[in-house]
Amino acid sequence: MKVRATLRRWHIWLGWLVGVPFLFWALSGLIMVWKPIEEVRGTDLLAPAAPVVLGAPAILPSVVAGLPLAKVTLEQRAAGPRWVIEVRGGPTRLADPVTGRLLPPLSAADASAEVLARYRGTGTIASVSRTSADDPPLELRRPVASWKVDMSDGSHLFVAADSGAIVATRTRWWRVYDWMWGLHIMDLKGREDTHHPTLVAFAAISLLTVLLALVLLPLSIKRRRP
Repeated sequence: MKVRATLRRWHIWLGWLVGVPFLFWALSGLIMVWKPIEEVRGTDLLAPAAPVVLGAPAILPSVVAGLPLAKVTLEQRAAGPRWVIEVRGGPTRLADPVTGRLLPPLSAADASAEVLARYRGTGTIASVSRTSADDPPLELRRPVASWKVDMSDGSHLFVAADSGAIVATRTRWWRVYDWMWGLHIMDLKGREDTHHPTLVAFAAISLLTVLLALVLLPLSIKRRRP
């Protein structure tokens, strides 16, 4: 009887302690599975990149000879085919495969054209702003200098300023999902740390609370038998 009373007391106090985290975990988990992940990510908002169409052999810029190249690809952009030249430990540059000329980083107009070439939603461009690789927005969470293209439907698309690639699509529901994910892992600031003392401690206490309940259940049933 004394052991059972002690276990029950511990179970009640631990239950009060983890009650709020349990509520947040259940609420955030429910909201995160409320919609299909494809709708959350906005995969239906972008058409696949168009295939590369060249009318003549591609010319690679002569200035890249001897550089420590990480990767060179030929990709279609809104203005036509482009060499995407990635230098190991250096910048990424675009080049015209017809003339072999290096191209400057994308402008706001170029970024808008890249989005409109592939966007198939119902919104229109509301604004375009520049982001820094040194201080990327929380939505992007990647050290990439980009153009953030805000659409009237609430979605945000990020276009890399160096390569012209659309590196992220963020819908309204994605932002809700992202906030709930931060709540779920108890990291609302960075929303990436799934291994920190607060989360580990509450998870351990929650497990102990459940184990106590499993121990108390048969004891309570045995006690109530006539």
